[in-house]
Amino acid sequence: MCNVQNMERRGRAGRPHRLLPVAVPRRAFTLIELILILALLVVITSLVAPAMSTFIRGRSLDAEARRFISLTHAAQSRAVSEGQPVMLWVNEKENTYGVELETPGDKGDGKAESLNIDDTLQVAVIKTAVAAQTTLHGLPAIKFLPDGTIDENSPQKLRLTHADGGVLWLIESRNHMGYEIRDTEQ
Repeated sequence: MCNVQNMERRGRAGRPHRLLPVAVPRRAFTLIELILILALLVVITSLVAPAMSTFIRGRSLDAEARRFISLTHAAQSRAVSEGQPVMLWVNEKENTYGVELETPGDKGDGKAESLNIDDTLQVAVIKTAVAAQTTLHGLPAIKFLPDGTIDENSPQKLRLTHADGGVLWLIESRNHMGYEIRDTEQ
């Protein structure tokens, strides 16, 4: 008996009257519960934010170091494939680095590359005891020879520093075939 006729009942006097719909109690959050949830979110965010900034800083430093290592691999491969020395130069003042042939020829080097370093990072070439360090256009440079090795007068260490103090080192490997990313200078 769920039809409309069942909505009518007879009151005491025998007259029909309609039932008002009964409000079904709904479960909802109170204002106090919402305020407590928001306060909890603020506390959690304040605890996580410092760790996230360290994580993001570390990611930009790590990403730049990996990009530099990738460029060294590209320069090395190019030196071997073209049979000519390839130079990876570093401009500490302008915070850039790039790759080009040691002697590009009359037409220039169409495959030369230049990359900018993130504004929060600084690159430094650590000078070694070698008297005549390899340079290109007056800038310190890593020279990749046609046999795939690194010239002995090339910088052995580079330092990437983040504005917040994080440091990564790019150090020439023992076999003089590439560079490695390290947390310490040694």
